Amino acid sequence: MNPNLVAFRALVYRDVATFLRDRRALAVSLLTPIAIAAFFGFVFGGSGDRDTGIAKMPVGIVDLDRSAMSAALVADLAKDAALEVEVVTEPVARDKVKAGKLRAALVLPAGFGAGASRALFGVTDKPDLQLLYDPSQSLVKPVLEGLVTQHVMQNVTRDLFSAGGSTAVTDDMLARLRTADGIAPDTRSDLISLLQSARRVQSRPPPPGGAQGTGGLTVPFTLKSESVTSGPHYNAYAHSFAGMSVQFILFMGIDAGVGLLLMRELGVWRRLRAAPVSRAVLLGSRIVGTATIAMLILAFVYLVAMTVFSVRISGSVAGFAAVAVAFALLAATTGLMIAALGRSVPATRGLSVLVVLMLVMLGGAWVPTFVFPEWLQHVSAFAPTRWAVDGLDAMTWRGLPASAAVKPVALLLLWSAGFLAIALWRFDWDSD
Repeated sequence: MNPNLVAFRALVYRDVATFLRDRRALAVSLLTPIAIAAFFGFVFGGSGDRDTGIAKMPVGIVDLDRSAMSAALVADLAKDAALEVEVVTEPVARDKVKAGKLRAALVLPAGFGAGASRALFGVTDKPDLQLLYDPSQSLVKPVLEGLVTQHVMQNVTRDLFSAGGSTAVTDDMLARLRTADGIAPDTRSDLISLLQSARRVQSRPPPPGGAQGTGGLTVPFTLKSESVTSGPHYNAYAHSFAGMSVQFILFMGIDAGVGLLLMRELGVWRRLRAAPVSRAVLLGSRIVGTATIAMLILAFVYLVAMTVFSVRISGSVAGFAAVAVAFALLAATTGLMIAALGRSVPATRGLSVLVVLMLVMLGGAWVPTFVFPEWLQHVSAFAPTRWAVDGLDAMTWRGLPASAAVKPVALLLLWSAGFLAIALWRFDWDSD
């Protein structure tokens, strides 16, 4: 048998066996990504086959108006499925928002009910609603603004178009419209006719039992949501396991590169160079050994993901395997490049961890890239980790065909070739 092939197999076996014998490193490499992926997957929605118990947004409402309309608005907001409403005083609302106990608080000013009705046709100034929100929960702000707008409009118009309602505000608006400046005569006439019709509705007796009618503007459609995936449902664990696998396999690649640096410091590299093997065997065995370890980690992590967390390869199994192999090669060549560029173990390890964390963040391993600002989404396209995560996602929960793996695999191999070229260019064969 070819001596180089024998040496190559022996070196690969040694690297893999060394990794498997170190139980502490093995446990960290296998169990840590599983634990963190399980946490992120649960936070972002779980497996989708059960009620994940997504928490309502805790918000406070300060009712300084204490009118019938403000009371109805508070009641409607309290019934909203997205909110957990707490009626509080303004000082308490500010303290709780500041402490993070409430995500936001809505302050209804005195006179809000009458002012909102009168301002509906633009003949008086609009009352100011105050929204106090936690800046760390900025996504709550537009959501709450939309819900408040919906419920305010419904309550204001209900007051106008319900039988048995008070005509005082309507009479006031009619008087203001007749004397308001800046309104075209035709528009003024039409608005007066509309309000006179509304007043006739209000003047009618309330429905039997004294209940007020259900007039008012409402959302003019029913929104039916459909989750579009190839599988029965979206599994958030699939994305989190892809992201954490990418992160910790890259950390393993760092360790492989730092290990090669340590071999130089201990003189092991000098003894290997003295053996009758080629440079291709020495470096090739490191690449294959590291890639094999990466594949073992990925296989174990996804075995747990499939067994415990219902993650499925809903797309192409061959595509999944291709992405896995391409990413394993990326991790291996990353480690080799680190060994070629590094000068000392401590400095190389610290800088490499920082770079990998930045790549993992840009690649969407922690949170999906669609939540990034637009400019950052464009930047993330230049991170190899982005394509590793996207490729694994495409083959698991997205359920896409093998063709969807072609671009991620090609880009991962291109990055791997670039890292290998840098490693060969900068590798110091003569150092100890």
